[in-house]
Formats: sequence, C-alpha cells, structure tokens
Amino acid sequence: MQELKKLSERFYYLTPVEETDRPILGAVVGDNLTLLIDAGNSEAHVRLFLDELTRSGVPAPSLAVLTHWHWDHVFGASALNRTPVISTEATKTELQRLSSYSWEDEALDERVETGEEIRFCAEAIKKEFPAERSIRIHMPEITFNDELVLDLGGITCRLVHAGGNHASDHLIVHLAEEDILFAGDITAPNLYASSWHYTPDETKQLVKKLKPFASAWNVISHWKPLSKELFIEELELLEKTASLSARAGDEAELKNLLMDEYGKPLSEEESLAAQYFMNGKKL
Repeated sequence: MQELKKLSERFYYLTPVEETDRPILGAVVGDNLTLLIDAGNSEAHVRLFLDELTRSGVPAPSLAVLTHWHWDHVFGASALNRTPVISTEATKTELQRLSSYSWEDEALDERVETGEEIRFCAEAIKKEFPAERSIRIHMPEITFNDELVLDLGGITCRLVHAGGNHASDHLIVHLAEEDILFAGDITAPNLYASSWHYTPDETKQLVKKLKPFASAWNVISHWKPLSKELFIEELELLEKTASLSARAGDEAELKNLLMDEYGKPLSEEESLAAQYFMNGKKL
C-alpha cells in the first residue's frame, strides 16, 4: 500500500512499490510553485501521487523534473500535460531512443534476450501494464547540462547533473532550506550490462560530488529517506570498496580486505558492493 508522507514542511513523497518497480515520487512546495520530482513508472502511478497531494491541500505541480531516463522514472510523464518537464540534455537523448521502442511482450522479451533490457524491468512493466500498454514517451520541454537552480518561492531547488554508474545522465535535487537531498537511484550499480557492476574511478568521482550535498534526509528512490549518518556510511562503503578493489584479484579476496577494514563479517550490502566492483573489474 502506497502512502503519502510529509518529510518536512515543504517536501512530500509517495512510498515505493517493489513488485512493479514504482520508485519514490517527491514534491517540493514553494510559495509560488510546486516541483514534482520524477514522473513514475506509469500514468496511474503519477496520478495516484497527484490525487494524494490534492487531498493534502498541496497545489498542482507547476514543474516536474526527471532524475534519469529509466522507465520507472519517466513513463508517467505523458500524464503531465499541463506541467513542463525538466531533465538533463543527456536524459532527453535517452528518451528519444526509448520513443522508438515497442513495449509489447514480444518486443520486451526480445530486448531481454539481446541484453538491451533487464528481465526484472520487463516483468515489472508487464505487471504495471497488464492489459492495454499504450506507453508514450514524453519529451522534456526544458533541458540543461550541468546545473539549474529553481526558485519556487521560499525554497530553492538545485538540480545538479551528477552521473554515476547507474545512469550517466542522473541528476540530484538539493533542497538547501529543508536540508533534503533527493538522490534517486544515483548510488545504485549499472544494471544495463551483462552483470551488475560499479567501476572504481567513476564511483570515486561520484562520491566526491555527493558528499557536499549529504543532508539531514537523503531520499533513495527504491528504499526510503536516509539520515545523513547512514547516507555518508553508504558513500564511504562505495569509496572504500572502490579503492580496495584495485588490490584484489577476485571477489573472495576483496571481501577479505573489507572484513579486515571493518573488523567484522560483512553485511549483505557490503558483500554486494564487493561483488559489483569485481564484476566491473572483469568487464
């Protein structure tokens, strides 16, 4: 069951759904404008969010921003007919590529076989769109390359293209006055590959970019808002594992190096980080 939650005076979010890969959707409420963060994995998804916001007395969104091109963050944008959509120029390029695709079962299955699509995503699309699948890729009306600052009235939203392994077009949204960072999927590995992976250099660059933005609350799209302490822990795990992976010959050796660093058995998250970095090293 999805819930609308109020994280601060000016920030609301809709909780995620694992089965159909619905990520968190956010809304920043200014005195003059309301910004929607991500458009969801379907029109039904984003309409649910809009309905919940209306019930809570939040004004209709004036603008929307897409964190990156992946289907679960953009398929709902076609329902935002009166709301200009913002993205990086790189995201728009990816959406132009998606606009040529068929989303029927046969086409999805074929792309899974060729490695162009992820099996989990294909199955989630089928669950989110069990009957009619009239998916239309909406092109952003406003694009930028590096950074864009939006003054919503009483609060500013700093949109920063940060990149990373998960999606090179990924941006973050920093709400300085509320001490909130909408990080999206930015700390996740690259899923569109023969094996899920991180690469050391790109990870180190990303961590360097993200640390100054670490906030009281850091919203992770398919999980929950994390405290600053937990978010920094996640960034430091990625940074540490990236550095140690250069010394490791295989996954077992990297895990041993991490255990020596932490002085304890590895958690599931730490083990997965080791696996994904070694996958990247093999590639």
